[in-house]
Amino acid sequence: MSSFIDIDKTTLPDGTVLSLHLDGSDFVLEYDGLELMSTNLTHSEQMLAELGCVDLLEGAATRPEHPRVLIGGLGMGFTLKRVLELIGSPATVDVAELVSRVIEWNRTYLVEHNGPLLDDPRTNVILADFHDCLGGGVSYDAILIDIDDTPNDVITADNVKLYTPDFLALLRQSLSPGGCLAYWMAEPSPKLEMVLKRAGFTVTEHLAKSHEEDEEAWHRIYVARLS
Repeated sequence: MSSFIDIDKTTLPDGTVLSLHLDGSDFVLEYDGLELMSTNLTHSEQMLAELGCVDLLEGAATRPEHPRVLIGGLGMGFTLKRVLELIGSPATVDVAELVSRVIEWNRTYLVEHNGPLLDDPRTNVILADFHDCLGGGVSYDAILIDIDDTPNDVITADNVKLYTPDFLALLRQSLSPGGCLAYWMAEPSPKLEMVLKRAGFTVTEHLAKSHEEDEEAWHRIYVARLS
């Protein structure tokens, strides 16, 4: 008998479906029937936080008095959880999430895996497009982006704007001096590396496994800093 149970789903504005499922003791998030992430495969999402916040570690000489972090995409909360573990207090972690149901799932079903992350006083979840959370005079010490698999495989057609020169210029303006920009990618992305370099960033590519015991590292974390 299958242990795969449908929990909940929501239809996005473009007609695609985001759904939550239970597979044994693990939750699975799917996009139009394709697995996006699960509570069993979280290593690379945590690595995004570790590489993007390396200068903000609690007790580090490089840590600002009050670090500010922006996360693009809440997902299952594993990047947020690791950021909160790393940077200590005081701090502010803004999380931009476009889908209200994803926020609800993190407050209910997923809380048994991650804890009450959204109730942490350092956490500020914003129901909005990631693009709209930039600008306005707010600057961040780290910006972590986990939204699309690659620039060539975006979740919604509107996300192509996230890789344009205008958007990358906005990212530059939103970083504090010495700040760090980090992207999660499902696979190597020469296109992302190219557009970041053209925007004036120095880029390093890091291999990332879905699970720490995997033999192969399919995912990538791209860390970008201003040249």
